[in-house]
Amino acid sequence: MDFYYLPGSAPCRAVQMTAAAVGVELNPKLVNLMNGDQLKPEFLKLNPQHCLPTLVDGDFVSWESRAIAIYLVEQYGKDDRLYPTEPRRRAVVNQRLFFDATVLYPRFAEIFYPGMRLTKELEKLDQAVALLDKFLDGKEFVAGGDSLTVADISILATVTTFDVAGYDLEKYGNVYGWYKRLSDVVPGWKENRRGALQAILYRDFFQVYYPRYFVGETSEVNDSEAVELLKFLDQFLDGMKFLTGDAISFMDQQVVQMIDKIQALEVVDMTSYSNVLKWASQIRSLTKK
Repeated sequence: MDFYYLPGSAPCRAVQMTAAAVGVELNPKLVNLMNGDQLKPEFLKLNPQHCLPTLVDGDFVSWESRAIAIYLVEQYGKDDRLYPTEPRRRAVVNQRLFFDATVLYPRFAEIFYPGMRLTKELEKLDQAVALLDKFLDGKEFVAGGDSLTVADISILATVTTFDVAGYDLEKYGNVYGWYKRLSDVVPGWKENRRGALQAILYRDFFQVYYPRYFVGETSEVNDSEAVELLKFLDQFLDGMKFLTGDAISFMDQQVVQMIDKIQALEVVDMTSYSNVLKWASQIRSLTKK
C-alpha cells in the first residue's frame, strides 16, 4: 500500500511504527512540501485536505495518523491488543489518542515549528507533559493494561520529537521511564528516531550551517561548532547510505560540500567520525559519475 509521508513528521512516523507492529509493508512516497507536492492535482484527487500522512490501500484512502493507525490494526492486526475491542479499554486508548492529537502534539508544534526551535515559553507544553506523567503513574503503558497499544505508538512518535528537539524529559520520571522502555521494544523505533533527527538536521543545516559555510565567512567557524555537527551527522548516518531516502539527493550533495569545507579548515580530527567519512566518500564518488 502507498504511504505518502515526511520522515520528520511525528504523525507519519506513528503510522510507520504501527505498520511495523502489525507486519504490514508500506510503499513510502516522499512528499516535498517545499515544492508544493501536496497541492498537485494527482495528490488532491487522493486527499482534498492535502495533509500528511495519507495511506492508499487499494481503492481505500485515509488520512490523519491516528485514524490510519486504527485502520491498520483493525484490518491487519492478528488480535486486538493494539486496539482493544472491550469498550472501556478502547475508550481509554481513544482518550489518550485524542489527548495526543489535541493537546500534547499541538502544544509542542505551536512553540517549536515556527522557528524550528524550542522557545523559553514552555509552560503549556510542561503542563501537557505533566498530565502524561500522571497518566503513566504506576502504569507500564499510557492506556494502562498489560500490553502496548496504538496510543503508546502515537505518543511515542510525539515524545521522540520532543527528545531530539532538546526538551528535558527527565523532569518527568514516569514519562522518561516509559520512553526508555518502549524504545527497546516498539517495532520501527530506530527508523522513528532517525526521522525525528532528520528534521533537526534540516533545521540546523539551513538555519545555521548553510548561512555560515556557504554565505558567511568560513573563518568564523569554530571547532566546537563543527564537532557538534559532525557528532550529530555520525549518529544520524549509522546504518544509512543517504540522508533523505534510498538514493542520493540535493541534501546529500549540499551537506558533503560543507564537510569538505570543515576538512579544508583542519579544525577537527575527522577520524572520529567513521560514518560521516564513509558516507561522504560515497557521495563524492556518485557525484563525479
